[in-house]
Amino acid sequence: MPDLDQFLLTNARLVLADRVIEQGWLAVDKGEIADLGEGAAPEKGLDMGGDYLLPGLIELHTDHLEAHYTPRPSVRWHTLSAVMAYDAQIASAGITTVFDSIRLGSAALESTIASEGRQLADALEEARQGGHLRVEHRTHLRCELATHDVVTDFDYFRETYPIHMISLMDHTPGQRQFQNLDQWLKFYMPRRVRGDADVEEFIQTKLAKHQQYAAFSRTNLVKSAREHGIVIASHDDATAGHVEEAVGDGVAIAEFPTTLEAALASHKAGISVMMGAPNVVRGGSHSGNIAAADLAKKGVLDILSSDYVPASLLLAAFQLPERVDGIDLTTAMRMVSDTPAKATGLDDRGRLEKGRRADIVRVIQAGTTPIIRRVWRQGRIAA
Repeated sequence: MPDLDQFLLTNARLVLADRVIEQGWLAVDKGEIADLGEGAAPEKGLDMGGDYLLPGLIELHTDHLEAHYTPRPSVRWHTLSAVMAYDAQIASAGITTVFDSIRLGSAALESTIASEGRQLADALEEARQGGHLRVEHRTHLRCELATHDVVTDFDYFRETYPIHMISLMDHTPGQRQFQNLDQWLKFYMPRRVRGDADVEEFIQTKLAKHQQYAAFSRTNLVKSAREHGIVIASHDDATAGHVEEAVGDGVAIAEFPTTLEAALASHKAGISVMMGAPNVVRGGSHSGNIAAADLAKKGVLDILSSDYVPASLLLAAFQLPERVDGIDLTTAMRMVSDTPAKATGLDDRGRLEKGRRADIVRVIQAGTTPIIRRVWRQGRIAA
């Protein structure tokens, strides 16, 4: 199917923001949705055979670029090749707008790629300038607060690349995601050479870094983000106090709150609650925190993120209505399209609606599993 400036998709199930049109049509003109309607199309077009047409998915927090750059713990792959492989996988998952998560802040006693974020950003920019990217890539900096260099790294990025979003993260033992030390040990210690002395040294060093840097980093990052119109997300909020701090900082998105208390408080404060799509697909959190479906049952789940599995985003949107009473496909689809668009100020996409970007995903179902057949970004074939 060649790229066309104008085309008409007919005999499709259109998933709109508030309803599903069981048989409808959609017209594209120069990268935008020119019109859509119910019933027979006004003229002959490309027959979708009754397949779903969905808005392009919007991904706010994916760690998956790192998986392509570091396919093994000691391996660093060719950066541009890693970016292109990542971009292709994102497109094939139906994601047409992705916020690339790049880690900032060198963690004590850990081998991380935080210091290599610039190489990845350079490769992304090279691909963007060369017109090689299938989907739209935006920058999301994951800022580890309890580190000595996160503020200086952020300043470098802000002066060098466009930044669209930051998340305020603190993975110190006893904090947020790891309030329970046993959870932290289970998550981190299998990756390391461990004796009791090594573990204790590691913990004490992390605690000292938190005390020394976390508050300073948060204050400075929030100030700069607000001055430059960058969307702020909090990460792993666990208590009402965390949410109160987030409200004061002007946070727009609560990434992966670890407790019902934090999720309820965030939602009540008008902060969009985001949970991992893998959490939905797997039926719970891999680190033992609250399940996304439980938040959906309480009416406080606003956004889904593919996190570490790009294909999970669409799958979770189709599974959620089967698992939670009161959630239909339109509601679940808003969590992966319209709501993340609104939370990040992208009012030109996120819905199948006249005048919006022609970011469109064609999907069939194999039993209950959604299978992507075609992806368009601004009317151009992406996958």
